[in-house]
Amino acid sequence: MIETAKDGIVAAIKGTGDIVQATVDTITKMLATTIKDTGKVGTSVTDAIADVASGAIRGVAQIGADLTQAAKGIMVGVLRGTKAAGTEVMDTISHTAHVAIRDTAEVGGDLEAAATGLVQGAIEGAKEMGVSAEEAASAAANGALKAAGKVGAKAVETVRKAVTKPVNGVKVALKEPALAVSKN
Repeated sequence: MIETAKDGIVAAIKGTGDIVQATVDTITKMLATTIKDTGKVGTSVTDAIADVASGAIRGVAQIGADLTQAAKGIMVGVLRGTKAAGTEVMDTISHTAHVAIRDTAEVGGDLEAAATGLVQGAIEGAKEMGVSAEEAASAAANGALKAAGKVGAKAVETVRKAVTKPVNGVKVALKEPALAVSKN
């Protein structure tokens, strides 16, 4: 599914030029279809989110598209695509941010741009779903920081800088987890 998502994102962005909308549409469709076809719930939805987000990050990296816009599109697309699955919204946001940051680091992408876009997408998605924008922003920021913690101290610093700025007027509250990072 990662390759399918990657190819879908590349084609959609090249086709429309609108990174956010192309990413939202592609991811929403892929997740909704996967969940509907398999009646997936729980862990399998989490796996589907991981695959689609991974593929999207790889596709964006491949064509050098704007990572802030793509990350925003990934988050909104995941929230729309999983709405019918009844997944816990904050867990979904945190998980999506975690996967997106992990994969951004793997492909050598701009972690600050990705983290910023993920928080923006969480806020937009929260408003659509009628949940707290502050909580959604916080869930995205904390998921991103957790993934950055596995990458290293520099990644944590970069992501923290991105997610502690107010986004669209929403202040992000961090749950400072005890991050196990090397001091190198």
